Amino acid sequence: MSALLEVRGLEINYGHIEAVRGIDFDLKDKEITALVGANGAGKSTTLLALSGLIPKARGTVRFAGEDVSRLSPSDLVARGIVQVPEGRAILTTMTVLENLELGAYRRGMKNAAQDLEYVFHLFPRIKERIDGLAGNLSGGEQQMLAIGRALMAKPRLLLLDEPSMGLAPIVVQDIFRSLRTINGDGITLFLVEQNVRQALKIAQHGYVLENGAMALTGTGRELLNHPRVLEAYLGA
Repeated sequence: MSALLEVRGLEINYGHIEAVRGIDFDLKDKEITALVGANGAGKSTTLLALSGLIPKARGTVRFAGEDVSRLSPSDLVARGIVQVPEGRAILTTMTVLENLELGAYRRGMKNAAQDLEYVFHLFPRIKERIDGLAGNLSGGEQQMLAIGRALMAKPRLLLLDEPSMGLAPIVVQDIFRSLRTINGDGITLFLVEQNVRQALKIAQHGYVLENGAMALTGTGRELLNHPRVLEAYLGA
C-alpha cells in the first residue's frame, strides 16, 4: 500500500535544544501507525510539527504527493490532516453540540450532517449529552468528544496525541475499539501513545522514538515482541 504521508529529515528545535533529530518515516494510506517512546522522546513535538503548530528547523513533509511542509494549520486541516490534541482541549463552557460544530467550521453544519450522525453512531453517549455542557462530561466522554470534533472536519489523516491519558482501563479499551472502527472506515491514523502495548496491538506499523531519533521500526506485532521494547516499555 502506498504512503499517504512521507516525512524526510524532520528536525525540530526548542531554542538550542534539538528535540527531533532528522527523522524519516512513512504513514501508509488507510493504516494505523503508532509512534511510541518514553516521556520527552519527541513524540508530541512531532505531531505538533505535522499539524503546523510549531516550526520545523529542517525536513520535508509530503501528503498525498503534495509538499505540505510550510502550510498553515488551517490549510493542513483543509487538506485532511486533523489532530486530536493531548489533553483533549475541549471548550468546557460550551455545549457538546457547539464543540462538534467547531470541528466543521470550514464546511458548515449543513454539509456536515452525515458526519454528525457518524459521530453519534460511533459514540452514542455523546448523542445522549448533546445539549449539555462539555465540562460536565467524564474524562472518557471528553475524549470521545475530542475525537468526534476532529471527525467533523472530515479528516483523511487523523493525528492522535495520547488518547488514553488519564482514562480508566475499561474506557481505554472503548476508545481503542472506536479507533479500529474509524480506521476500518478508511481514515488513516497516526497514534502517539505512552500505552505502548495498547498502541502496538492495534497498529499495522510502528516506530519507537528515543531522544528525538528513530530507534526501531517494524510491524506492530514485531515491535511488541522485540526484546528492546519488551525490556524498556513492557516491563518484561
